[in-house]
Amino acid sequence: MNELKYLDHIKATALEMVIKFGPKLVVAVIILTAGYVVGRWVARGLGKLLVRMRLEPPIRSLLVRVVHLLVIGIFGIMALQNLGVELLPLIAGLGVAGAGVALAMQGILGNVAAGLTIIFTQPFHVGDYISIAHEEGEVLDMSLFSTTLGHTDHSKVLIPNRKIVGEILHNYGRVRQLDLMVGVSYGTDVNVALKIVDDILRGNSRVLQDPAPVFGVKQLSDFSVAININPWVNVPDYVAAAAEINQAILETFPGEEY
Repeated sequence: MNELKYLDHIKATALEMVIKFGPKLVVAVIILTAGYVVGRWVARGLGKLLVRMRLEPPIRSLLVRVVHLLVIGIFGIMALQNLGVELLPLIAGLGVAGAGVALAMQGILGNVAAGLTIIFTQPFHVGDYISIAHEEGEVLDMSLFSTTLGHTDHSKVLIPNRKIVGEILHNYGRVRQLDLMVGVSYGTDVNVALKIVDDILRGNSRVLQDPAPVFGVKQLSDFSVAININPWVNVPDYVAAAAEINQAILETFPGEEY
């Protein structure tokens, strides 16, 4: 008999809870669903705006996700308020916890601040070849925390963003200029030698013709005439092009000092 009364009490309590909180719960679910839809709409609009601003794809994707989550978070707060949850104590607790987390994550927060600086000042883009903090390489990826550089040996260097902002940065862009030289004897017809160099550069598919290759007499030493060879090549072709041009020079100027 007592068990039946206990079950009846549970049923009555459950029914009361459903009547009291059911409509609020339904409204809260509707609010969260609306937040998700609005967040996607805002994120899509922001994505189109960032494309026009020419931000890098990884950065665009990150900012779009952050904004989407922020919109959902705002609607989540509205849903909690609708359920009658006291937000002030929760916000105060989060503030205290956030202060402690901030102190423990100063390095990470510094990287984030530097990452935002890089995003909006755009000192380089994905695909550029840069030299920074005693490292150099092609920019493969950018995030709020770090920048990834790629080397010609297929290795990667991960640089924290706080090590980039405030440093002297050399941005080569997407092309690099080779710095090669060949030495010919004083008895050599320099005009003929320069014509051979020109033919070598024109015949190499890796050498860019715009901007036009630079070459000419660089220095008169005691025993030879130094001819500088400075063509531009795409960043991925830098090592291969230098090897090919050096080999062509070696084969074309037999017996000359190089």
